[in-house]
Amino acid sequence: MNSTITSSQPLQLDGDRLTLDDFARVVVSGKTVSLSPQAVANMRRSRNQVENLVQREQTVYGVTTGFGKFSDTFIDTSQSSELQQNLIRSHACGVGKPLSEETVRGMMLLRANALAKGYSGVRPSTVELLIELLNRKIHPVVPSQGSLGASGDLAPLAHMTLPLLGEGEVFLHGKRIPAREALNQFGLEPVDLQAKEGLALINGTQMMASLSALALLRGKRLLLCADMIAAMTMEALNGIPHAYHSLLHQARGQQGQTVTASNLRRLLKNSGRTSLPGEKRVQDAYSLRCVPQVHGASKDAYRYVLDIVTRELNAATDNPLLFPVEGEVISGGNFHGQPLALAADFLTIALAEIANISERRTERLVNPQLSGLPAFLTRQGGLNSGYMIMQYTAASLVSENKTLCHPASVDSIPSSANQEDHVSMGSISARKLHSVISNTERVLAVEYLCAAQGLEFGQGPMGSGTSEAYSMLRKEVPSLTRDREGQADIERAVGLIRKSSMVENISTKLGLEY
Repeated sequence: MNSTITSSQPLQLDGDRLTLDDFARVVVSGKTVSLSPQAVANMRRSRNQVENLVQREQTVYGVTTGFGKFSDTFIDTSQSSELQQNLIRSHACGVGKPLSEETVRGMMLLRANALAKGYSGVRPSTVELLIELLNRKIHPVVPSQGSLGASGDLAPLAHMTLPLLGEGEVFLHGKRIPAREALNQFGLEPVDLQAKEGLALINGTQMMASLSALALLRGKRLLLCADMIAAMTMEALNGIPHAYHSLLHQARGQQGQTVTASNLRRLLKNSGRTSLPGEKRVQDAYSLRCVPQVHGASKDAYRYVLDIVTRELNAATDNPLLFPVEGEVISGGNFHGQPLALAADFLTIALAEIANISERRTERLVNPQLSGLPAFLTRQGGLNSGYMIMQYTAASLVSENKTLCHPASVDSIPSSANQEDHVSMGSISARKLHSVISNTERVLAVEYLCAAQGLEFGQGPMGSGTSEAYSMLRKEVPSLTRDREGQADIERAVGLIRKSSMVENISTKLGLEY
């Protein structure tokens, strides 16, 4: 076998202890994984239970019966393998652009971890092949559309499973090739699925869980950057940080609000560019004064979603589940994506609100009637338009976010001849969450550029955190002295917002929280 796997100590999967940080190390950073000895023992125990059920020809959904509406159709045990192979092929009917390789890596990791719990009746060797593909960075081509988010992410997970059979396509080193070719390249043999295994591989929430986990990683950076950028705007507009006083926020007691106010105080510490109540105005507009309340509410929503998703990282989500110790086989609905669907919709709304208030701060920066700064932040207005159209771009993205915030989880369309008569649409919730995050990153990037430009016209020292955020941007984007193409500047600013090191450097130094 080709031995090109990199990583010294694989992360052991046992189905119970995977964290979001572990997820990031594997999915984003490429850390390898393996099954823990206890996981292998648990899987063998449930596998023995499946084989006993097959030998006794006991009626068990998906083991000795068909699927969905065909759950009342008995399947002869001699056809068990064919039943499972057919399940994967028939369900691999997704459409649309392929999911990102990170999303697919997350699906593979989370499905392996769920099966490692030992409730699914899958042979360890089958899961080990899935892990081999993950470790070798052989990523199945998985179309992004086609899941209803109940009975699991059936179509996407079927596409994820096809390469285990030597079928379908994969991405390897950025090239799209037949799965069989990739298996041959590494000396890997396809698996011959046995009773229950096909169903166990595709009956789960791993597409929406992977997308939601990746959204949390992006969302954390976004929330911290939003505080940094808002603090820069506060300085550019000579705002009144007295509204961030700890006593005020303790009086209300909302956690996210209190954390945000603390972040802002740390970012603005030692600033000579803010003002006192009554010095320039008695109080600021809401988009400045209420940053703790608005950003803080989004942080609270983030924390709620983090709890839901963290539980789902270690969840058994297929059907039926086997409990060998108790001698039980239980058919139920753990595959239903409602917890994730609601959570993803909630986080979508919460992060769209970060964009909403950011765009209003941008308007204050570029509007001379509100800012006291040169119109559109240019010294030669008329000849130059400055940042006039940047606010248009932010407004457009904010408007688009509002259409994307309609919750997918409120919809349900019956399927499988009305056997599956309520579905979550959680995969749609999770996919559009990423669209809103991308839009919000760009809205914040516009404010970042405008706030930095606004600071060019002020005097006095910047705050402990704002000075660093300003300097990091100026390493990538020079100040605007005459009109130039704005799109490239926006994308450079987005790159900083997405860059973990920038957020971590400032956050760690100042003790910022989310």
